[in-house]
Amino acid sequence: MTAPEALLLLAVGALAGFLNVLSAGGSMLTLPVLMFMGLDASNANGTNRVSIVLQNITAVWRFRRAGHRFRGLAWLLSVPAVLGALLGAWGAVRVGDDLFRWVLILVMIGASAIMLMPAPAQVRTLTLAPAQLRWPVLAAMFVIGFYGGFLQVAVGILFIVLLHRVLAIDLVQVNALKVTVVLIYMIPTLLIFAATGNVSWSYGLVLAAGSMTGAWAAVHVTLGPSGTILVQRFTLAVIAVIIVKLLLDLL
Repeated sequence: MTAPEALLLLAVGALAGFLNVLSAGGSMLTLPVLMFMGLDASNANGTNRVSIVLQNITAVWRFRRAGHRFRGLAWLLSVPAVLGALLGAWGAVRVGDDLFRWVLILVMIGASAIMLMPAPAQVRTLTLAPAQLRWPVLAAMFVIGFYGGFLQVAVGILFIVLLHRVLAIDLVQVNALKVTVVLIYMIPTLLIFAATGNVSWSYGLVLAAGSMTGAWAAVHVTLGPSGTILVQRFTLAVIAVIIVKLLLDLL
C-alpha cells in the first residue's frame, strides 16, 4: 500500500464512519475505493467489515458513556440478526450484481417513502422492553441481518425505518441501538469472510482508523440538540444518492 492510498483510505474511512453512525451509506464510498485499489468484490466486501466492526466499537462506547445502554433488548434483537447475517454472508457471492442492484433500489424507494410519511405522533423516550417485541419485529431483524451479512450497504436505513417509523422509538436511541446490534452481528460475519480468505487486513485497519474518527464525531452530532432532525435529513439525502447511483450503474 502506498502513502497516497493510505491517506485516501483514512479520509474515505472518516467520512464513511460519520455517515454510517449518523445515518447510513458509508459503504457506498468504501467498497468502490477498495475495489479501485485492486481488491475484488468479495475481498472488498470482507475488508470493509474490519472498518465497520471498529467504528461501531467506538460508537457503542461513546453512546454508553452518554447513558444509552440496552442490555437485554439489544441481545434479543441481535439473535435473529446474527442468524440472518450468517446466512447472508454465506450467500454473498452467489447472487448476480444486477439482481442485487434492482432489489436494493426497490428497498431504498420503499424506505424513502416511509421516511417521508408524517412522523409518529409520539415517540418513546425509552426503548421497548424486550417483552414488548413480537415475532414480526424479530422476523424483520432476521431480514435486516441477512442484508447486513450479504452486503451491509445502507443497512442503517432499514434500522431507522423499523425502529423509528414502525416502533416509534426516538431517533437518537435508534442510532445507539443500531450500532450495538450491527456490532454484535458483524463480528461473526467478519470471521466468515476472514476464514474464506476475503479480508485484506492492512487495508481494513487503515480504513478503520479513519472510520473510528468519523464514528466518534457522528455520535457527538447525534447527541446534540438537533440530532433527531439531522439524522432524518441525512437519511433522506443518502437514500436519494443511493437510488441515483444504482440507476446509473444499471444504465
